[in-house]
Amino acid sequence: MIKIKENEKVKKAVKKIAPKKAAKVKIAETKKTKKITVAPKTIEEEKNFSQKEEVKKRKYFYALGRRKTSVAQVRIYPLSGQEGKFKINGKDLVQYLTVKRFQIAANSPLTRLGLEGKFDVSIKVSGGGINGQADAIKLGLARALVLADENSRKALKDNGFLTRDSRKVERKKPGLKKARRAPQWAKR
Repeated sequence: MIKIKENEKVKKAVKKIAPKKAAKVKIAETKKTKKITVAPKTIEEEKNFSQKEEVKKRKYFYALGRRKTSVAQVRIYPLSGQEGKFKINGKDLVQYLTVKRFQIAANSPLTRLGLEGKFDVSIKVSGGGINGQADAIKLGLARALVLADENSRKALKDNGFLTRDSRKVERKKPGLKKARRAPQWAKR
């Protein structure tokens, strides 16, 4: 009785998911989930059914930037003609870095070289806070620009964009309250 009701529920779910012209409907059951596979009838429908968006393979320059605990993986795609996009974790620069100061810091290597809009920039950044992430993006972007054009190295180096800021949070030590803060000392 219970299995019959479950099968009816599955059939209703299949009707919602599957197109009307589907030839086969497979239901694979496991203890926790039910997987429903729908196969199309004709070859034309199969093309439309399983068609994935074709992605153009474009040439890009990749570099890694780090700051504190933040890591930024930067890809820059050279453009010809159109305006460049600046995406961080799938969001626009202004949406991801809401504070103007961090937007300026992240974009500063492009601004310094006068290359704003000449590249599509795609960045994956993780770890740390917004400040560390902005600085990691800045370093990664500068390194990628050097790979794209070796002549830009001197200008970026002179302005300190290629220098890795190695300062990190110092670890807490045993016997102390923090990294350096010792418990209060009493003479008597």
